[in-house]
Amino acid sequence: MSAVHLITHPLVLHKLTLMREKNTSTMKFRNLMREVSMLLAYEVTRSMPMTLVDIATPLTTMQAPVLAKKKMAVVSILRAGSGILDGILQLLPSARVGHIGLYRDEGSGGVVEYYFKMPDDIASRDVLVVDPMLATGHSAVAAVSRLKEVGPKSIKFVCILAAPQGVEYLRQHHPDVDIYAVTIDDHLDEQGYIVPGMGDAGDRLFGTK
Repeated sequence: MSAVHLITHPLVLHKLTLMREKNTSTMKFRNLMREVSMLLAYEVTRSMPMTLVDIATPLTTMQAPVLAKKKMAVVSILRAGSGILDGILQLLPSARVGHIGLYRDEGSGGVVEYYFKMPDDIASRDVLVVDPMLATGHSAVAAVSRLKEVGPKSIKFVCILAAPQGVEYLRQHHPDVDIYAVTIDDHLDEQGYIVPGMGDAGDRLFGTK
């Protein structure tokens, strides 16, 4: 069964509190999401393999650690995933980027895909799927299922807030996918919003309603 990793660094928790505040402006919310995403990236990449290279410092030569050549891709679930994508790319500028567009069909309750674009070499890359919220889990499961069709080396799911229902749903359908989040909130309301949550992350990120 997949592991759930909670990122409880004081800076992350402080910035999340500011994001939760309903009066936080669009600009501030956007900046906070980018900052939180950068801090999440530190933890998500903690197990990246290292190797040694010979370098010359101003005083001597030495063997110094660098990242081993590991291909990565960040796949954003549109549209709110773009907020996390920007922050992660600050730390992983060489990562390739993919996008999955999904929306919920109000009639059937199912998830409909309207966009799917991946790097040509996605099969050789380790993938981070990013979305600020893991609520019901339906979009996350649909995204991961679709991504597995193109066969990346590995998949991790990265979010800021999760609901217990979403975590359980994703783990049931994709037990091989580890989940990274700041916190798991209390529950979902009747409309499927995470409570206490931070509202609609996409609307707050882009200043829409």
